[in-house]
Amino acid sequence: MQKISAPKTALVTGASRGIGRAIAQALAKEGYRLYLTCRHSEKELTDLSYHLSETYHVACTPIVADIGDMQAVNELFSQIDDLTLLVNNAGVSHIGLLHEMTAEEWQTLMNVNLNALFYTCRLAVPMMLKHHEGKIINISSVWGNAGASMEVAYSASKGGVNAFTKALAKELAPSGIQVNAIACGIIDTDMNRCFSEEELSALRDEIPADRIGQPSEVASLLLAVVNAPSYLTGQVITLDGGWTA
Repeated sequence: MQKISAPKTALVTGASRGIGRAIAQALAKEGYRLYLTCRHSEKELTDLSYHLSETYHVACTPIVADIGDMQAVNELFSQIDDLTLLVNNAGVSHIGLLHEMTAEEWQTLMNVNLNALFYTCRLAVPMMLKHHEGKIINISSVWGNAGASMEVAYSASKGGVNAFTKALAKELAPSGIQVNAIACGIIDTDMNRCFSEEELSALRDEIPADRIGQPSEVASLLLAVVNAPSYLTGQVITLDGGWTA
């Protein structure tokens, strides 16, 4: 009997802008039904969802949810009937000396950047197990590999994302579910608006590609991972213009 795949359905967290927005657009163009989340930017998310539905003729559901809160994620998944692709993109940063960071700031960052992966995956995986297929892609950072001064908490959270990705991939590989991560370098998003033009120029000088990456490039790589052979799993793929090579 021929295996019948489930309809292409994706959840993208942190989709109202930046990388998440670019990913949502790329997936809509590929015909995915979409569930898109954000924490604060409801109008931007609603406008994006309408635009994608009208442009690509796909179902697109915007949901405001704090992805770092387990109850909010439970409520989010109560609105999702099936899922073939989970993109854990939502993230926050914190720049500053570790000893000046409060425990509340640390916990908020860890909730969004790392704990959210547990909250979403524990609910998404059973949906994928029904079909013996599915894909989970986590958006990480090069600082999860190398660590960054003044970004200890962020680096620690992304290091956790990388380890989570590799371990879950081993756990789910026998069930036909792929788990991978994309470790981004400097990408032109609001997260990096905290840097002055002088600081960004100095960063560009360090990057062999001589430029900052674009959200659309992350989306293009994500599509390549989505369409990759099923043997590709447990990988943390770096996209940084040769910066940390």
